Amino acid sequence: MDFAIEDSAEQRSFREEVRSWLAENMPEGIEYPVDPGDLTLEQYQLRRELGRRLGACGWLYPNMPKKYGGGDLPVEKVVILHEEMARVGLSLPPYYDSGGRMSAPSILVWGSEEHKQRFLPEIFKGKVRSWQLLTEPGAGSDLAGIKTTAIRDGDSYIINGQKTFVGSNHGADQSWTIVVTDPRGKRHENLSWFMIPMDLPGITVMPMVLLTSGGEGGAGSGVKNTVFFEDVRVPAENLIGGENNGWKVATTHLEVEHGGTGRLGDQGVIRKFINYCREDSHGRSLLESAEAREALVDLYIEAEITRLFAIRNYWKAHTNQPRSYEGAQYSLRRKLSGLDIAEKMLDVVGPYALTNDKIYGLLNGAVELYERDAITALHPGATTDIQRVVMSRRIGIGRKEREQVSALR
Repeated sequence: MDFAIEDSAEQRSFREEVRSWLAENMPEGIEYPVDPGDLTLEQYQLRRELGRRLGACGWLYPNMPKKYGGGDLPVEKVVILHEEMARVGLSLPPYYDSGGRMSAPSILVWGSEEHKQRFLPEIFKGKVRSWQLLTEPGAGSDLAGIKTTAIRDGDSYIINGQKTFVGSNHGADQSWTIVVTDPRGKRHENLSWFMIPMDLPGITVMPMVLLTSGGEGGAGSGVKNTVFFEDVRVPAENLIGGENNGWKVATTHLEVEHGGTGRLGDQGVIRKFINYCREDSHGRSLLESAEAREALVDLYIEAEITRLFAIRNYWKAHTNQPRSYEGAQYSLRRKLSGLDIAEKMLDVVGPYALTNDKIYGLLNGAVELYERDAITALHPGATTDIQRVVMSRRIGIGRKEREQVSALR
């Protein structure tokens, strides 16, 4: 019995269209470093150029409304776009852009029509890239405990404070953030949500040195920065959702960050690792070991279950299906299975494989980077404990009423 999923005639035609388009529109000279943090400015700009070309035909953010520069494509065509980008070694978008993934849904739900017309087309067409500025030295998982302030002064807000673990490298055009607009106000009711041009006077960006260093790829970002605000004057028209209503706006971007929209992409490192284990090395293959075969089977199953969780969430979010705890469930699963997969890789090849020049060269450092990412990925986008709290609230544990899922459109 054949369980393989095949494209319909329409899907096959679209896949061929995408492949032909990529063959014609991929900028010359694009390189594929294992660690995205190694991208030079020149390589980053090539990815931005590809993003603009994708955006011109609605493919950069293909699930977003065409009215604002998206593609309005059905889920199956969006999946094909992600698959074909992965086939050429890139993600969609081909650079780190939390603006399109998280701020755009927030603006769609909470922004005025003027906000949507002003901010969304530039993001969806690849003209603007944005960072998220959320975590502070004293507020990470407890996002409502932030201290950065935005005080109204005429037609502007003056922002002072510090955000950390921010974005990737090579800068951003805009950033979106949550700040305190009523220092004496009640918790959760004293916050506001802004889009901030990053060329305003008073903004300083300082890179951080961390265990991971990836950053320009798809969803993740190992390269981080600290952003300082010193009397930064932001136009009041950049306030989204109304003053002191920022926590409600944040529920939308947090729903995305916590896995509510899933994630489409390719298990590239895992495939490469399995293929490496099949190869003949020093007269034998690692697959000759029963223990290695068992570990590889478990590793593959772990990855496949996580991938299916992601596809389920993507389908639910973009076809308006009922949702509950699924976002946090997927995020928790992704974090824990990633760590488990990293341990299994280490069981198969041994710690020496992470430092031995020959093995490191064969895999281009992909396994070594995966091992680091598996550790650090437990924290960004809400820790495993936070994901458990969200799940319990969504199913009504410890509360009289179940917490409702945040709106995405």
